[in-house]
Amino acid sequence: MDTTLPTGQTGHPNSARAMASQKAAAAEFLTFRLGAEEYGIDILRVQEIRSYEEPTRIANAPSFIKGVVNLRGVIVPVVDLRIKLGCEKVEYNGFTVVIVLNVHGRVVGAVVDSVSDVLELAGDLIKPAPEMNSTVDTGFITGIASVGERMLILMDIEALMSSADMGLMDTTNSLQ
Repeated sequence: MDTTLPTGQTGHPNSARAMASQKAAAAEFLTFRLGAEEYGIDILRVQEIRSYEEPTRIANAPSFIKGVVNLRGVIVPVVDLRIKLGCEKVEYNGFTVVIVLNVHGRVVGAVVDSVSDVLELAGDLIKPAPEMNSTVDTGFITGIASVGERMLILMDIEALMSSADMGLMDTTNSLQ
């Protein structure tokens, strides 16, 4: 039995579900370090990776917003994820980079200690994030993946950068 799928393709009715589950089963993540921890974010949110340059400080900005940089004519706010996530203070060095992200159509920079690699993770390697009864906001953690000896914390970088305390996104547009 052939049917027309929503994309205009024809095939068995279950083939759309099979393709969707295969797509959901594997995803690519850019991995980076913050102190001793390793994190992963959706590679599709990454625009580029740049060496760290001291941003221009903005008066009265929260401590985790390091300032802004001019990226080919676009003024980009730069967030230090170590400060935002409460990691130990680490000195900036030659490995420190800024991951330039496209979050809800806005360009934002995230300072990290170093970038590790890009990993394709099958869905069965990703375990749900543990629930914690504390004041720690873990809403941006989407899961934990074990890759060999490495424990990778997967985060929804859009949720983190869009949170109200960041003040980087215009929440009035998302309500319309």
